[in-house]
Amino acid sequence: MPAAETPHFEAHNFEAANLSVLAYAQGFTLWHYRAPGMRLGAVAADGFLQDAADMLAAGDMVLVSAGDGGRVLYVTRHGQKVATAPLS
Repeated sequence: MPAAETPHFEAHNFEAANLSVLAYAQGFTLWHYRAPGMRLGAVAADGFLQDAADMLAAGDMVLVSAGDGGRVLYVTRHGQKVATAPLS
């Protein structure tokens, strides 16, 4: 019996073309980030979304579709630095 193939994940930088708005109301934005060749942990890592700092606000949420699953991230800000935390 052949062994199951292990998915191949590559290191990628943030790509603005993969970030899109799903909904916006009263200062809140629900985003989607598509990262099919990446691991969830890479997208959730500190600084990954920093290039989108001018678009993301504290309290926004980002639905992430990655190569190894999906996750909802909560956007936090520390001055100009963008950080995320998983919803609990």
